[in-house]
Amino acid sequence: MIQTVTGSIQPSELGVCSVHEHLCIDLSRVKKDPDTVLDDPEGMRLELELFRRAGGQAIVEVTNEGMGRNVTLLRQLSQQTNVHIIASTGFYKDPFLPDKTIGWEADDFAAHITGEVVNGIDDSGIYPGIIGEVGSSRGEIKPIEEALLTGAALAAKATGLPVTTHTTLGTMAMAQVELFQRLDLPMTQVIIGHQDLNGDEGEVLAVAEAGAYVGFDTIGKTNYRSDEERLRTLLSLWERGYGEQILLSADLTRKSHWEQHGGSGYSLVLRSFVPKLRQAGLTEGDVHQLLVDNPARALNRKGD
Repeated sequence: MIQTVTGSIQPSELGVCSVHEHLCIDLSRVKKDPDTVLDDPEGMRLELELFRRAGGQAIVEVTNEGMGRNVTLLRQLSQQTNVHIIASTGFYKDPFLPDKTIGWEADDFAAHITGEVVNGIDDSGIYPGIIGEVGSSRGEIKPIEEALLTGAALAAKATGLPVTTHTTLGTMAMAQVELFQRLDLPMTQVIIGHQDLNGDEGEVLAVAEAGAYVGFDTIGKTNYRSDEERLRTLLSLWERGYGEQILLSADLTRKSHWEQHGGSGYSLVLRSFVPKLRQAGLTEGDVHQLLVDNPARALNRKGD
């Protein structure tokens, strides 16, 4: 089963899914930039409507505590737009962790995450469907991040939920994989994020070879890397037989990313990147696998 903000659904009900997005978020405490605040419910509704019209049916909302998570608003948006929304539990990375986590060890993170999975988020009656996005810094995993990632893995083993990660500019991907492997977390429960930003294609291949899902989830952010380069890396994995482990998304985090403000919007993958996949020779069945089958498999709670 897959847990959404409005209740459990069968994997077959999920449909076309964007696996790493933010509908409401506030990173301004650290970034000091009002563009990094998404706090307009009507704007969120409009963007979701545009996503729905483009063929989108589900979004994994990976904003967690300390990033501006608002699960009651997510439930309202899901009911208004008929888009499935999966909420998350956990914490992001340093320096975005809330003050209450200062001094926490792995067991503290695990207990908190497991508590939200079992008892719901605050008193909302809403249960998370994924642990994440939990992450590491550029070129390093800081001690507090190692504790967080370890706690997320322990909670995943206890609850069966998948873990989705943040890798800053794609770095530390295999270090994350190896951490999870040491803890005996099945790689089928792991999504290593932002690997479309990783210019080391050998490392991206190693992530896939380890059995984890590979997030191509910053599509359209061409200030970091061109979509043509993303496509090349994706096709390299595809040709090696790892198509079942690829997940697509755009990771919108700014007002300027919304269509109503001149940005690409949540439908970018469907409008822009999927045609590139078809032009490269992928069939309709292949596209269905990327947009529907892979997310359903990745998000299905293990043990159900």
